[in-house]
Amino acid sequence: MARNARRLIGRSRELDRLAAVLDAAAAGLAGVALVGGDAGIGKTRLVTELCDRARRQGFVILVGQCAELGDALPYLPLTDALRGALADPAGPVVSAVEARPALRRLLPGHDADPAGAPVGTLAQQRLFGSVIDMLAEVAGLSPVLFVVEDVHWADRSTRDLLVFLTRMLQRERVCLVATYRTDDLHRRHPLRQVLAELQRLPLVTGVELRPFDDGEMAEYLSTLDGNDGAVVTRVIERAGGNPFFAEELLAAAEDRGGLPSSLADLLLARLEALSDTAGQVLRVAAVAGRRVDHDLLRDATGLADLPLEEALREIVSRRLLTAGTDGYVFRHALLQEAVYDDLLPGERTRLHATFARLLAERGGSAAELAHHYLASHDLAHALATSVEAGRSAARLGAPAEAHRHLEQALELWERVPEAEALAGASRAAIALLSARTAAAVGDYHRAIHQLRRLYRLADDPVVRAETAERLAYFLADDDGDAGEMLRMAQEAVELAPESPLRAMALATYGRTLWYNLRVDEAKATATRALEVARATGAHDAEASALVSLALQEEAAGTADRAEELLAEAVGRSDDLAIDLRARFNHARVQYERGRLRAAGPTARAGIELSRENGLTWSTYGTDLRFLDYLVRYAGGDWDAAERLAEGFPVRVGTRAEATLSSFALFVEVGRGRPGADERLRWLSKFWSDELVAYISRGMAAEQALWRGDPAIALEHVEAIVEALDPSDAGLIRVVATGLSALADAGRPDGRGDDLLGRARWAAENGPAGPRAELGPEGAAWLARAEAEWHRARGTADPAVWRRAADAWGFGFVYEEARTRRRLAESLLESGDRDAALQEWEAATGTARDLGAGPLLAALGELGRRARFRPAGDSRQAAEPDVLAALTGREREVLAHVAAGLGNREIGERLFISQKTVSVHVSNILAKLGVTNRGQAAAIAHREGMVSGVADGNTGNTV
Repeated sequence: MARNARRLIGRSRELDRLAAVLDAAAAGLAGVALVGGDAGIGKTRLVTELCDRARRQGFVILVGQCAELGDALPYLPLTDALRGALADPAGPVVSAVEARPALRRLLPGHDADPAGAPVGTLAQQRLFGSVIDMLAEVAGLSPVLFVVEDVHWADRSTRDLLVFLTRMLQRERVCLVATYRTDDLHRRHPLRQVLAELQRLPLVTGVELRPFDDGEMAEYLSTLDGNDGAVVTRVIERAGGNPFFAEELLAAAEDRGGLPSSLADLLLARLEALSDTAGQVLRVAAVAGRRVDHDLLRDATGLADLPLEEALREIVSRRLLTAGTDGYVFRHALLQEAVYDDLLPGERTRLHATFARLLAERGGSAAELAHHYLASHDLAHALATSVEAGRSAARLGAPAEAHRHLEQALELWERVPEAEALAGASRAAIALLSARTAAAVGDYHRAIHQLRRLYRLADDPVVRAETAERLAYFLADDDGDAGEMLRMAQEAVELAPESPLRAMALATYGRTLWYNLRVDEAKATATRALEVARATGAHDAEASALVSLALQEEAAGTADRAEELLAEAVGRSDDLAIDLRARFNHARVQYERGRLRAAGPTARAGIELSRENGLTWSTYGTDLRFLDYLVRYAGGDWDAAERLAEGFPVRVGTRAEATLSSFALFVEVGRGRPGADERLRWLSKFWSDELVAYISRGMAAEQALWRGDPAIALEHVEAIVEALDPSDAGLIRVVATGLSALADAGRPDGRGDDLLGRARWAAENGPAGPRAELGPEGAAWLARAEAEWHRARGTADPAVWRRAADAWGFGFVYEEARTRRRLAESLLESGDRDAALQEWEAATGTARDLGAGPLLAALGELGRRARFRPAGDSRQAAEPDVLAALTGREREVLAHVAAGLGNREIGERLFISQKTVSVHVSNILAKLGVTNRGQAAAIAHREGMVSGVADGNTGNTV
């Protein structure tokens, strides 16, 4: 039977599950599969079959292999996958990789440690963003299958990358598959937590390979050649359902006439049948790892080409190694482990030394060299290459591996003569870099511990100054002891000479003073930091000080000066993190001042910078994207805002994802999209986070109001009010929503007075005292809250509502339209029908332009009740064109719905699928502000849409 057929025995169900993920990815729904099972159970066979199927379906295949090298090589499977894909110069991956420096540095022949490259967290964000952008670009041409094998051996950064991709992939045509050994996952294995986290996500499909039962094993063995019934029976009894063990037992029985007694004996039994030369070649290959280059193996064995090739032919024929394009791979990792473990200690040390020498001659990676030098007990070279590997990993965006390498160097330091000369840096410099990398992976406890120890031991004032500055900075990041951070920052300023270090120390000291609400001192210190930065040419410290001063000016109510300082900071720093921080705050201040036309281009310039540098998913890259979304939302460009929100994840798993996802609700609720319900279900898991709850529960309250459920809206409002700081200006918006709910419920109780009192207090008071200035949006929300309070009390004065409507005139078109709806109502109650009609028409036009279905439906109901008659209209009553928000296709679908056709019949008439019809119907219901097909049909009949539909002609129905 063919090899492919053997793969499927006993695994058809698992393959079907993987194929379903593959098919979903091809259709535009990204998916992740985690394939687990014991060593030898058939994971690679199953994934190989999936790759064959994907190849037939036109997928781009990326396959990367993790290796047991003690985290020596960060991102090894990604490097492996890219190297394999680039073997096809005409493939779609080539241009996608070449356009991204962060990915190019992973490949052989490229500089992995360029001067000026970002280090730590920023470098990792840059790499992660480049990977997902590359996958999205390639998937735009052909769907992608990305396989990562043996993630139980993955380094920390690779595990973080897998988690990132699993959370970020949404609508890309990408299928990510990872395999792992279940029998290697001991209680404290780092992959356990990752698997537990990922397997809770619906995007993830878990596939656990069980052992074969006796019948499946018998069928499997029957496909192998050269066996008899008695041997097969004994193999089935001994193999425990593991197909790899069964093959090895069968091969050992054929070679030796008996069955080994233990697993190690089983794996090593195959070697006894090899010639002496072939056995030696296999032992040398085991020291290299799972994979070895042909030329490297030749030099390590010292054999001439002919005897080496004869030995390799023998090994490959016995299926111990598999030949590739440029080298050899052990057929199974267990074989490599067994051969390596069987080496004598002296033999192992000697071979590691040989590989270290050969790799050094070939310019091998510092991480590989450090691994072999350490295993060969060459501590001097191990220290030097560990430092080099740490620096390279830090710049590559693998701070966890960088920290491990640097810690290894520090552990060797006292055991190596002239360590400083070998490392090319002092012990203090290495310790500082090690602390930075620990902080980059979020291990502030470790970073702070290292810095405290270094601070106690350091006798050089400059070293103490730099150590104290970093300690204060990380204490602030970690919300540490306020007294210690102030002392350390102050001492850094006192010890640092007039230099860029002093400028940074002053900037950090100013930050800690602001953190402790010592406002005047913070401003004076930031001003001094700016002076020193300019005098010493410290551009990074200069930009940082400018941003700090701008934030202080903003808090003081001098927003014009804040904008000037932020504009000056933009582009000043070579540090991308500082530059993006400046750009975000510049756009944010412009937005909060109501300068939407200026804020949009500022935000988009920052987004473009982050995209060019692979930082789309960095902290400020993400913040800039949601700020751009808010500018478009407020300015009325809802179509563009909704397109941007397509990249905001729905199935969120982290606080950062939940924050970004929350913003999509502004348009989804405003347009009545049914997808808002699913998004809210996911976000509800993060309502313990203040920002996520503020945005998403606030929008859930607005959704409840549109659906006529003020009680639910009040529940959300009260939860947010209790969680927010009383001085938070965001409280004003929530209060306005709560007062609207009280008005809708017709319950003008004491809660209204309490809510309005909270809004007024927040408008007048900030965290550090009386508020200097309330921005235009805050002022508009306060005016709305005052008007809603009057409405709840039944005393709606048109003048109050007009003030509220005019307050939105700075450019927030949706909120202005919503307020003008209430102004029209109050004008009607006061008897001024002409003015009411004018406000109603203005609000209706805006709602129609935005596609704001719920607002348009509410205005339609108001128009019907008021029986408005616009000037020049001979009809008794005019109503808004409630169908204006529908696209042409949606009008066609609605006409058929009104004619009584089902989705299948509509699809046949319009030559579209039933699923597409269902999507159109959902959008129609949302835009019309109705809950079922019957209500939508009634509107269509009223508008005269159904004539001509029965015979299939919809040309005159709209």
